[in-house]
Amino acid sequence: MVKALEGVSFCVNEREIVAMIGPNGAGKSTVLKAVSGLLGVSDGRIGGGEIYFAGENVRNLRTDELVGKGMSLVPEGRRVFPTMTVIENLEMGAFGRKGREFFKQDLDNILALFPNLSERRKQQAATLSTGEQQMLALGRALMQKPKLLLCDEPSLGLSPNFVDLVFDKLVEINKTGVSILVVEQNAAKALEIAHRGYVFNIGKIVLEDSGQNLLKNEEVKRTFLGG
Repeated sequence: MVKALEGVSFCVNEREIVAMIGPNGAGKSTVLKAVSGLLGVSDGRIGGGEIYFAGENVRNLRTDELVGKGMSLVPEGRRVFPTMTVIENLEMGAFGRKGREFFKQDLDNILALFPNLSERRKQQAATLSTGEQQMLALGRALMQKPKLLLCDEPSLGLSPNFVDLVFDKLVEINKTGVSILVVEQNAAKALEIAHRGYVFNIGKIVLEDSGQNLLKNEEVKRTFLGG
């Protein structure tokens, strides 16, 4: 098995948005899978290393254990439950959450954040547009009350209007105190909202800087921004 990551070291600080950009196959999504527990310790794509979350080594924890500690993943392709309604999908986001305190308040807050979902709360997820499904995937992840939100290609397959909306919502979510790590092919949009960014190539980080500095970087502009 080919190793997808080697010598990768990065951090996401509290209340920070961090973007990971780079070509397809560079290892960005593998990072999210490793951090979220979807790749086990023995997976040959990532080799050794440690993963720390809130000061604790979580390298050997399962995905459900990581969710309980405050880490939530919005997967590539949304992966909503198609035959369930919007509300049922959001309720599934709270599955495994300890206690039901503030459940209704959290649900109401998410519906207020995503008015489209509120209007379609009784519709099956399969009947939503791809943009609305992305809103639903975000809302479902937020029902887990995360401290860190991991977003894998959130703009994939969306119309330009929904791309703008997704990134606007990520900024709103971040302002509530949630840290965000986003992997994104739309480098310009990701860097516009990011406090910091990492550029990947062939399983390694080749550049790190503030989002604004990376937007101005001539190599980044030439390679990823069409400049």
